[in-house]
Amino acid sequence: MNKIENHTAISEVSTLLVLRHSSNSIGIVQGIEHNGNLIDVQPDRNKVDTIMRIDSAENSFTDFYSDFYHQLKDPSEYSFFKVREFEAHDTAIDLQEYIDCLSEVERQDLKAVEVSIEAVESIRNRKTADRDSSVVKNGCNNGSSMISNRSQYRYQIEDVPWNTMAEMGLDREKLEEIGALDALLKGYKTPMLIPILFNDGEVVSQIDARLQLRIDDDGELIVKVHRVCKKVDFRKKFKGHKFTKEDRVNLLSSGNMGRVVDLIDTVTGEITPSLISLDRLTNELISLRKEFVRIPDLLCDVRLDSEQKQMLRDGKPLFIENMVSKKGKLFSATVQFSADRQWVEFMFESKFRSSGFREVNHSEREVPSHFRGIKLRRWQMDKLKAGDVAYITGLESKKGKNYQGYISYDKSIGKIVFSFKNPKKK
Repeated sequence: MNKIENHTAISEVSTLLVLRHSSNSIGIVQGIEHNGNLIDVQPDRNKVDTIMRIDSAENSFTDFYSDFYHQLKDPSEYSFFKVREFEAHDTAIDLQEYIDCLSEVERQDLKAVEVSIEAVESIRNRKTADRDSSVVKNGCNNGSSMISNRSQYRYQIEDVPWNTMAEMGLDREKLEEIGALDALLKGYKTPMLIPILFNDGEVVSQIDARLQLRIDDDGELIVKVHRVCKKVDFRKKFKGHKFTKEDRVNLLSSGNMGRVVDLIDTVTGEITPSLISLDRLTNELISLRKEFVRIPDLLCDVRLDSEQKQMLRDGKPLFIENMVSKKGKLFSATVQFSADRQWVEFMFESKFRSSGFREVNHSEREVPSHFRGIKLRRWQMDKLKAGDVAYITGLESKKGKNYQGYISYDKSIGKIVFSFKNPKKK
């Protein structure tokens, strides 16, 4: 159960588990039919390539989930849980076993970990309000929201090569429906994989890909297709760079290589210091020249000094304390510049399993004295320090409902882990 993510987790490939209330069964989401019926599969490692894969950055996920939820014919028939894509199979099995032995009263505890459409809509509405407020302050509040906010987009709706989109089986309505148009107009890759028709010159087939608008060498706006690769072959050089074992580990665990290397431009032969990241949805290696790396002066109300900015510019992970969230709460996290996103991303502690980053030595941290707002008793902290499991009561969900369970301290991620079942018992 501790593998189920809170809906605000970011910067990692995720998927959705679904609980069908009518059959009390857990499945892994594949998509939605045209009539609004949900498509899901039972946990099966042979079908892992068919499940939905989502960029879980907050901006991407909230837009995606809101559109996804409202396409369903009867969303009240389901409960959804956001999990890391590579853990979906095992988590689905564990969750099914857990649900099978729950009473109706105990089932209410699941509300604390399922994706709340109300919370997602709240975040999305707040972002819209902030955007509109910015437009009003700049004296641009006239016309439709798409037109009034034109300045925030890199490309305009009328400039999109719609003929190319049509050849791929897409149109404006479809892109808006799946929550991909906004990202495209801003110059970003679509936050999710999209099934498209692809012509390789010999045959037309359907593939999954991320799309991005780009200006080509002739100054024309084109649709760049980022196809899904089975896996990266690190034995091959990438633009002249030979990957070390540490490079491979960093890219596969965090998505970022973590250092600047000299790359050779395949067209001009120019050697440029660059960062390398991995697109976790397509398994595509992405490079960015160091000269294009932009580090903000202020990150979540924390002003970065020159040494911190240089660490991020060099691609290294940086742990920052006492940042302020959008809800006004203090939090600490490791951040790192992503060549794929071309911006600083948050690398929350659940991502640092076996990553080998020395900058975040979780094993040396003390066991926290509080957990989810509850002050731990001395005997509970003693058990956690000894590597044992402690029982805790009095926890409260976001909807005000009480729940209880078991906690343990995971040194590998430096945090307290919660479970409804005692992890020490089979």
